[in-house]
Amino acid sequence: MNLHHLFADSGDRTVRYALTGAGGGFARTLLAQSRRLPGLVPAVLCDRDLPRLRAVLGELAYADELLTDCADAAAVAETAARGGIALVSDAALLTAGPWDILVEATGSPADGLAMAERALAEGRHVAMVSKEVDSVAGLHLAELAAARGLVYTTADGDQPANLISLVTWAELLGLDIVAIGKSTEYDLVYDPEAGTVTQLDTTVPAPELSGLLGLGDDVRATLDARAAAVAALPTGATADYCEMAVVANNTGFRPDTERLHYPVARIAELADVYRPRAEGGVLARTGAVDVFSALRLPGEASFAGGVFVVVRTDDPVTWETLREKGHVLSADGRYAAVYLPYHLMGVETPVSLLSAVLHHRPSGGTDPRSYAVLAGRARTALPAGTSLAMGGHHHDVTGVQAVLLRGEEAPEDVAPLYLAAHATLARPVAAGELIRVADLADPDAGLLRAWRSGRAARGSATLADDNAAEGNAAS
Repeated sequence: MNLHHLFADSGDRTVRYALTGAGGGFARTLLAQSRRLPGLVPAVLCDRDLPRLRAVLGELAYADELLTDCADAAAVAETAARGGIALVSDAALLTAGPWDILVEATGSPADGLAMAERALAEGRHVAMVSKEVDSVAGLHLAELAAARGLVYTTADGDQPANLISLVTWAELLGLDIVAIGKSTEYDLVYDPEAGTVTQLDTTVPAPELSGLLGLGDDVRATLDARAAAVAALPTGATADYCEMAVVANNTGFRPDTERLHYPVARIAELADVYRPRAEGGVLARTGAVDVFSALRLPGEASFAGGVFVVVRTDDPVTWETLREKGHVLSADGRYAAVYLPYHLMGVETPVSLLSAVLHHRPSGGTDPRSYAVLAGRARTALPAGTSLAMGGHHHDVTGVQAVLLRGEEAPEDVAPLYLAAHATLARPVAAGELIRVADLADPDAGLLRAWRSGRAARGSATLADDNAAEGNAAS
């Protein structure tokens, strides 16, 4: 989308935003890009570590005289009045200054919910970066925003918003979508000379891959062999399940299996992999949302952070012409994959902020509903009193395997994963069992209220409605 178009007919209005988790990595990329857009400025920045935040702003060449550490509402208001940037460690001070839209990027389910609710209550739009918040409270926040005539949106630059937008684009064109998805965060890079595969900073032997670089005639057998060859590397990050829950609820596409497929596939193979099982692919049901592990050779372009849609082709001449131009088609020409092999974090987020404020338009989905539930199963027997701590880069929950359930199949009392996070078990949970709300001794009251409210307002109305939505997606 052309940013100049977003400013059209706006009277050169300046859009001001508040940003939480402002000292973090995503926030830095947005703050860096904002320096290049005079019509988009940060007004209030919130982070628990103000010295860290100041250091980031200094590295980005924000003038020191613009920055003020504010300990009360009066200081925030005074800083805003002189055109400065208020830095706060207390989230209660966020709304003391004038701004148009909140960018919530803390990754904290309870804190993020509270800040988003406060922003909406005071008439401000919300761009949600924290997928952990959205997976529990997104439906509730969307309902609040709609009731107040405000925009609640995912944020461009993160995989959920990018995939939602790609799906919206494909649907607008009338493409017949079979599956949608993203890649894992890090590619699998195979070195044929060394016989090893590397994922981020971990390298393991995988000589078997030398004979598995093509799919062959039996696609699923090849995928199984590849999975065995890289079994020493981790598969299935909690963050992947969380992001796909957000995508599912904004598009109507559902998980084909609760652990997702995670095929080890090359980019050129996506249209052969994501097709019905009856045709040699992995899908038991079409209309699926999924994640794959991108396999590539050293020096080949990365797909890490990318998103895709797989569609049925119609006119053979059109699509063979596109194949000749390098587009990805299945071997038999019946399916094609369209993809964006990147996401640029906060570099792209200005699109969402300007679109929401100037044109009252969210990024992608406009009517989220409970098409999928991010839940958790106990990895081992968990005794009463177990603390379900959340931590690590992917915000894993101790002792719990993330799963993505189809909305109509999820038990009514299932606990969303990030409601269970930070809670204590009131009773034992057997290995393999879903975590239920009643299993939690002390769930966060705000998150529980938001979860129940969102499901009540925007849950699947009837099974017939769900089937109709799936039929439209899969047609």
